[in-house]
Amino acid sequence: MNPEVMHRLQFAFTVTFHYLFPQLTMGLALLIVILKTIALRTGDERWDQAARFWGRIFGINFVFGVVTGIPMEFEFGTNWAQFSRMTGGVIGQPLAMEGVFSFFLESAFLGLFLYGEKRLTRTWHWLSSVLVFLGSWLSGFFIIVTDAWMQHPVAYQINARGQFEITSFLGLLTNPWAILQYLHNMCGAVITGAFVMAATGAFYLLEDRLQEYARIYLRVGVTVGILASIAIIFPTGDLHGKYVAHHQPVSIAAMEGLFHTEKGAGLVLMGQPDETTGQIDNPIVVNSVLSFLIYGTTKAEVQGLDAFPRDQWPSTLPLLFYAYHIMAGLGTYFVAVMALAAFLLWRNRLWTSRWMLWALLLSFPLPYIANTAGWMTAEIGRQPWLVYGLLRTGQGFSSTVSASNTLFTLLGFMGLYTLLAILFIVLIYREISRGPGVEAHALTTH
Repeated sequence: MNPEVMHRLQFAFTVTFHYLFPQLTMGLALLIVILKTIALRTGDERWDQAARFWGRIFGINFVFGVVTGIPMEFEFGTNWAQFSRMTGGVIGQPLAMEGVFSFFLESAFLGLFLYGEKRLTRTWHWLSSVLVFLGSWLSGFFIIVTDAWMQHPVAYQINARGQFEITSFLGLLTNPWAILQYLHNMCGAVITGAFVMAATGAFYLLEDRLQEYARIYLRVGVTVGILASIAIIFPTGDLHGKYVAHHQPVSIAAMEGLFHTEKGAGLVLMGQPDETTGQIDNPIVVNSVLSFLIYGTTKAEVQGLDAFPRDQWPSTLPLLFYAYHIMAGLGTYFVAVMALAAFLLWRNRLWTSRWMLWALLLSFPLPYIANTAGWMTAEIGRQPWLVYGLLRTGQGFSSTVSASNTLFTLLGFMGLYTLLAILFIVLIYREISRGPGVEAHALTTH
């Protein structure tokens, strides 16, 4: 067994499982603020009850996110010691800031939001939800800053010991890659929250219970969902894609399956990349569209993989190709389904369109798949580099930790996380079955 491969597999598993939880908490944080704002403006108790219900879901997700996030911090030292030694002077600062905002700001005000309502005025309780939102989104920002530096290193120098150091913390925070990646990522998180909220509303309507709350969930979920689904494609996805094409052209070529440099390059909608022949099998191509999307003209030349040394191609190229196309395909689907749901909502027909309610209910896992595929695209696309153009992956892992030891801990994580997943599903199912609470049932029966 190759130790580098095993270290990559273990970190990939733990980070993929972990991000199932933060994407929902970051998405729900915004939606809870919306619910609390409407409750504060209207004085309608139903909106307050709706916010408290989603606060409980948020709390469960937050706890599981913390539990599954802590091991990754240790993996920097156990599995990626060389990487940590060389880059700790840069990535240590934003990761520490993330811990401050996640564990102190977000968790402290989440406690106030969940348990302090009877002791706080309506305005102060609303403010606690806003601060939870700020803590959650700031936490995500510092994680993105860390990853963006690995994708596009800025504001650094290399000292006499060969280690990276920050030359400007402001320059690190304002990395253009980080800004674009952050906006794109947060739109993905909001889509997850919106689909989960809309699916829950659809579930209640299909079960013919808690109808007032179901309509609130659908109204907010669909309205926010269509806006986020559009924004994740344009402008955030479009701008981020162009920036990647400019700074990582080999990554874009691999994502698109463009093996040969072309003028008027076409956009491959479907197909199977074959590295041995350098072709896409069974392709469905829209002519000249890729050139237009990147450079704004259908006649522009786009560099293919043949323009770069083979040792600079992203590893596991087919997986990168499929991940990228799954992400892009689902993004298109999100716009379509949310646009149709928004139209029915506008016509006041969503509540009775059972086929649309079923579509929303069954779609709730898809944002999780799309977000996972998006992160796979970003991280596999950066390979074979840990820090793009500066530090290769083979230089960063802990060579003294054997592949068998890593496999043993990976199997342990898989077993433990399976138990955590079962517990999470049980807790979430219990909360959704219970609904917005005792007060909610009283309101819907009078």
